[in-house]
Amino acid sequence: MNPSTSNSFSSESIGKLLIKQALPASIGILVMSLNILIDTIFVGHWIGSQAIAAINVVLPVSFFIAALGMAIGIGGSSIISRALGANDKSKALLTFGNQVNMTIILTLILVFFGLNFIDNIIPVFGGRGTIFEPAKIYYRIVLYGVPFLALSMMGNTVIRAEGKPKFAMYAMMIPSVTNLLFDYIFINIMDLGMMGAAWATTGSYILCFIFIFWFFISDNSEMKVLIHHFKLKKSIVYQISSLGSVTLSRQAVVSITYLLMNNILFDFGGETSITSYAIVSRMLMFALFPIFGITQGFIPIAGYNYGAKNYYRVKQIIRISIIYAMIIAFFVFVLLIGFPELITRIFTTDPLVIEKTPTAMRWVFAATPIIAIQLIGAAYFQAIGKATPALLLTLSRQGFFFIPLIFILPLWYGELGVWIAFPVSDVLSTSLTAYVLYREVSVKLISIT
Repeated sequence: MNPSTSNSFSSESIGKLLIKQALPASIGILVMSLNILIDTIFVGHWIGSQAIAAINVVLPVSFFIAALGMAIGIGGSSIISRALGANDKSKALLTFGNQVNMTIILTLILVFFGLNFIDNIIPVFGGRGTIFEPAKIYYRIVLYGVPFLALSMMGNTVIRAEGKPKFAMYAMMIPSVTNLLFDYIFINIMDLGMMGAAWATTGSYILCFIFIFWFFISDNSEMKVLIHHFKLKKSIVYQISSLGSVTLSRQAVVSITYLLMNNILFDFGGETSITSYAIVSRMLMFALFPIFGITQGFIPIAGYNYGAKNYYRVKQIIRISIIYAMIIAFFVFVLLIGFPELITRIFTTDPLVIEKTPTAMRWVFAATPIIAIQLIGAAYFQAIGKATPALLLTLSRQGFFFIPLIFILPLWYGELGVWIAFPVSDVLSTSLTAYVLYREVSVKLISIT
């Protein structure tokens, strides 16, 4: 990290600094989310609505393996940010080398098992009936590219920890743009169907990895690791794992949620209900991109200033991040509650899907204005290296509240109960996070400033 970047984390106006960090992250997430949306639209119109459901079945498996890279990246980047804040460059380099090694080993192991148990995994995640065959085609090819995606996600968080948000943004944009280009070539021109959609995705992952690899070997990065940095060190691996477990646990819960939702909805409404859920879940990724961007921008600033013992700025970044994110979340809420049918028609012409999805979308986004508190609150504890509260708060939304609710509420409300579970879990988890964060900031940070 060069001196100017370091000084900006510790001295620049918090509002200006947050925008500088969050805007590239938001743009990157926006482009990535648009890619997922447009990819879904292409698949829905060029292949069929069942293809959307097939991809939705595969996503939790491939994303969980790729999330290993993100978990290792975020866990290690928390260490790197605090090490750089404390002017400990050698620890930062050792952490990065261990991150690379861990990502390669773990993702290759999981991909091996994922490919060898393909016929068992797909039905478990809801790939039943007519969905099974297209899901199997997509799954096998995408899994080949998942190690490249995992390394890219790991590297992206380190780039952000270095204070280079624009390069992190470019890294996220590359697979998004190229995936759409490959979609057009492989699906529309070459008529490869699900195989084309899968190779488009895998190809985009590989190109993203090439860019990130170039970044770290070029003069743009300060993370110039040597051979000895790759040797796994127990204490570093433990710190990366404990902090990364927050992200990995969150993705594990997301994958379990997809598994349960696909199976529960299949029992209620078959492929149509799974397609509705696929559309709504894509909108969740897309519509909340500015909030995720603020969260990504928040983490290195909070971590750096906490490592530098500048606690007043830590309190400032928490407050400003929540305010910015809540304002944006309110506008997202208004848009999605007001025009759900119009949004659904963008994805498909299937009348059954168009009839069912708007109700689901309204319920899923009903509590959107308050979730900024939950996301920023959980991210704060991860940024400062407190793995246990970060893990518990991260898991609270889907693990502690949502999953039990999707079993309980349908007993009285049927399929509608599944959708009602979304806002109820949002309210409960946000209330819990707000309480824990308030105690941390008002009692601990104030007492040491």
